[in-house]
Amino acid sequence: MPTPIRVLLALLIPAVLVPVFPELVYPVFIMKVLCYALFALAFNLLIGFTGLVSFGHAAFFGWSGYTTGILMIKLADHGFPVELAILAGMLVATAIGWLIGTLAIRRTGIYFSMITLALSQIAYFLAVQMPWTGGEDGMQGIPRGKLLGLVDLSVDNHMYYFTLAVFVAGFLAIHRIVHSPFGQSLKALRDNAPRAVSLGYDTDRCKLYAFMLSAAFTGLAGSMKALVLQLSALNDVMLSTSTETLLMTLLGGLGTSWGPVLGAALVVSLQNYLAELGGVVTIITGLTFVVCVSFFRRGMVGEWEAWLQRRRGQRAQAAKTHNATLKKPVTP
Repeated sequence: MPTPIRVLLALLIPAVLVPVFPELVYPVFIMKVLCYALFALAFNLLIGFTGLVSFGHAAFFGWSGYTTGILMIKLADHGFPVELAILAGMLVATAIGWLIGTLAIRRTGIYFSMITLALSQIAYFLAVQMPWTGGEDGMQGIPRGKLLGLVDLSVDNHMYYFTLAVFVAGFLAIHRIVHSPFGQSLKALRDNAPRAVSLGYDTDRCKLYAFMLSAAFTGLAGSMKALVLQLSALNDVMLSTSTETLLMTLLGGLGTSWGPVLGAALVVSLQNYLAELGGVVTIITGLTFVVCVSFFRRGMVGEWEAWLQRRRGQRAQAAKTHNATLKKPVTP
């Protein structure tokens, strides 16, 4: 079955179940899962398809939320469109991504990761010091505004459908990028950078564009999260947020379309339903990660796809053997 058809079918199943979700599960929880799923997809674009491990994505996630939050708090009563607030958050995240990426892509491996970590800590320090971010208290009571000036997003069900639409759009956009010629060049860079250089690819430019695209989609997730929870907290720009999205991506499966989504759903569910256990949640999440790394190195979706591929290979081999047997001449 062609890949586009599989993607459409995979999206059709949740679409059929969409109207049922708000009646079964708390809508804000589903929206939070969708926001972090988009965050993990954006991170997967960088680590899964480009081979770059960043510890600075919390800067994009948090500062986009701060940007959208301050615009809505200050200007929502004057009719400022929520769409422009989200776009502003994405632009700020992209600008920070350009700044961090320009400095970080000059190095590879652990050095690249450490540069992103150091620069993200600067972003965290600025979030603590600047008075308009709210410091440790963060921004609370962020207005959701009205979509297109008509739909009141303060109603959870309305916000739910808007968040779902943004997630689907982001998912399809990332899927298109990955399967475009640019996405193929990123995979070539990931698999064999020296060979990509010999083929004429400008690897530094490809890395920078991938970094900025990942930052833009992360900014979209951060802006949506700030509107969904009506809160932009200091925790959003902390290192733990970057490591959480790394965990989501690894649990679901690097370089897969639905792996980060499943990983985000698992981690957010553990944090939500086991919140009463306090710090034990971190231990359970860590044990889940250890089990996954030990027995499912490709992640949950990665292992499933590998099993399906082995099954197809076995069937193809069996069919080949059967055909060879039929063609074998019968000796009297």
